Amino acid sequence: MKFLKKLVRDEKGATAIEYGLIAALIAVAAITAMQSLGNNLSATFNSVSANMAAGA
Repeated sequence: MKFLKKLVRDEKGATAIEYGLIAALIAVAAITAMQSLGNNLSATFNSVSANMAAGA
């Protein structure tokens, strides 16, 4: 019975799960931001390339 009471009071597993969820959320936000930045950067390079080709 002591083991079950100790297991119920132990919050290490819950804390680890919370940290894992936070890390996953940060990863999703970073991937989304990087994709958006990549798309914008690609559009900028395409525009520069087109302008350089038109000027040459």
